[in-house]
Amino acid sequence: MEPAVLLSFIIGYFIVLILVSYFTSKKSSDNSTFFTANKNSKWYLVAFGMIGTALSGVTFISVPGKVGAPSGDQFQYFQFVLGNAIGFIVIATVLLPLYYRMHLTSIYSYIEERLGTWSYKTAAGIFLISRTIGSAFRLYLVVIVLQRFIFDTYGVPFWATVFISLLLIWSYTFKGGLKTIIITDTLQTLFLVSSVFLTIYFICDSLNLNIPQAFEAVKESGYSKIFFLDDFTISKFHVSKQLLGGMFVTIAMVGLDQDLMQKNLSCKNIGEAQKNMFTFTSVFVVINLFFLSVGALLYVYANKNGIAVPTDSLGNLRTDFLFPEIAFNHLSILPGIVFMLGLTAATFATTDSALTALTTSFCVDFLEFNKKKDNNSTGVIRTRHMVHVGFSLLMFLVIIFFNAVNNAAVVSAIFTVASYTYGPLLGLYGFGLFMKNREVRDKLVPLICLISPAVCYFLNSNSKVLMGGYVFDNELIVVNGLVTFIGLLAISKPATSQTQF
Repeated sequence: MEPAVLLSFIIGYFIVLILVSYFTSKKSSDNSTFFTANKNSKWYLVAFGMIGTALSGVTFISVPGKVGAPSGDQFQYFQFVLGNAIGFIVIATVLLPLYYRMHLTSIYSYIEERLGTWSYKTAAGIFLISRTIGSAFRLYLVVIVLQRFIFDTYGVPFWATVFISLLLIWSYTFKGGLKTIIITDTLQTLFLVSSVFLTIYFICDSLNLNIPQAFEAVKESGYSKIFFLDDFTISKFHVSKQLLGGMFVTIAMVGLDQDLMQKNLSCKNIGEAQKNMFTFTSVFVVINLFFLSVGALLYVYANKNGIAVPTDSLGNLRTDFLFPEIAFNHLSILPGIVFMLGLTAATFATTDSALTALTTSFCVDFLEFNKKKDNNSTGVIRTRHMVHVGFSLLMFLVIIFFNAVNNAAVVSAIFTVASYTYGPLLGLYGFGLFMKNREVRDKLVPLICLISPAVCYFLNSNSKVLMGGYVFDNELIVVNGLVTFIGLLAISKPATSQTQF
């Protein structure tokens, strides 16, 4: 497919987003609009838009690609998704009522109220570091696809592709913030969901299959195994590890993460926020099942047409590139356009939301906008704009670093370490919620939150030797939270009065 065609559709796509931003922020662009969307978001828009945020571009290309990976993944990811669903229910029934009861703008304000200032700044700092690295990593993986299939043709350097991508995101988020994000994420999710269903249709059409025949083909393909009950000790795919990991990863990386919670806190009341979460959970589970089905159909199509899984410059298999390879080079022009719009929507729905959440957290948790008498003055809003620019530039530098390293193992390790940092958030909130008769020595909390990920990294690296061949997967976050909890318990003392939260 001609890169010019793909580029023209991407340009048109961003023109639409910028126009949406202009009209949503035209009447008001104060901090209440930016941080909470004036507490007036429609729950059904939030629920639908969160799908695009939760399913990043990495999900869009990696989940289908891994279905037929040499490691034998098949549909095992769906075990993790079911764990996610349990985690979402916990968030809706335990954490959201707490956040609404305390009228929070930043969810980390709970830690200040319950454990103290040092603990509060530590929790907010964990989010800023983790979300910056995580969002940069997701955007990096997708920019590589854009670079390979579009911008290399025009001789555009990688750094310019990254800079333009972030500039476009900044242009439609810096003014309207969350109010704009609610609308643009809804639009982007529409593109994302449509692209999944249309991709299934196009592949089925190429294989001369109707929808019932397609589901039968997926079932008989050898790629559709969901539940894995192999040796618990050595198998990463064991159903119990995936369910447990999926649940606690969701609680930590969604329920204790300002990004997705900021959208939930923009609803009118707790009832609408919970309605949003339950609806979102149902759609999330179904759409992931369709992503996996796309993966199975891609491999069926590749096997039938003799298409090899793409490789990188070192000859390593890159299952991430199978979806774009087939969409751009083996189907007609329309599937390629649909794929690019879906990928772009998934990527930028995640990144724009992250930039808004990072700006909110820094302004509230570190610059204490919520404590200023006039937090909508020209000077305060100008500061918010500068913070937004600052995080955009920081993300740019992190992505450039990933590309400069050019070592998949190193980049993966950096991202893994970033994911470890959510474990201490589990420990902090767990201690706050379940140990109301004790209080921590606040200044020692940052040390505990540094030690815990280090301990877990050591355990993960040496588990086969230390634990009789045991192999960790996502359930490591539970251990991380538990180590943090024990550490906090060790530096705690009886409380002088029991907290109400």
